[in-house]
Amino acid sequence: MKLFGVAGWSGSGKTTLLSALIPELVGRGLKVSTIKHAHHAFDVDVPGKDSHRHREAGATEVMIGSAHRWALMHELRGGPELTLDEMVARLSPVDLVIVEGFKRNPHPKIEVWRASVGKPMLQPDDPTIRAVVSDGTAPGMTQGLTPGLTPGLSVPVLSLDDAAGVADFILKAV
Repeated sequence: MKLFGVAGWSGSGKTTLLSALIPELVGRGLKVSTIKHAHHAFDVDVPGKDSHRHREAGATEVMIGSAHRWALMHELRGGPELTLDEMVARLSPVDLVIVEGFKRNPHPKIEVWRASVGKPMLQPDDPTIRAVVSDGTAPGMTQGLTPGLTPGLSVPVLSLDDAAGVADFILKAV
């Protein structure tokens, strides 16, 4: 499966970009899956529901299914966190896997960056970043700038508002 990442600091607009990018890619006929990395504890289950009670009782895995979807929850119970490769191996085959997060992993990615977040760019120190996607605040960038190399950066800069352009870039890069 082809894999491409979207990295950036919290609040930079990664999820906003993916909310526009995924329908753009699916509209082009691609089957797309995503993997999202979380740096904190999270729960996709509802306390009090049967599946949650099964996990709380000690089940390692709980699968729940309906006519519309199924989900598998796996408790690590002190075991090691899965690597990105291990997560990808558990997915059903698709045309493209988009990874949100895992910014330090060595897979190809774009960086979403906004000056308002107040964090430095990842791109200068990460050779796996193939482009920067920005709201017009990237160094040397002005709103409406034609995608391309921007002074001070060694990769193209794309507009955060141009999901079609970002999709074009990713599909050429994978």
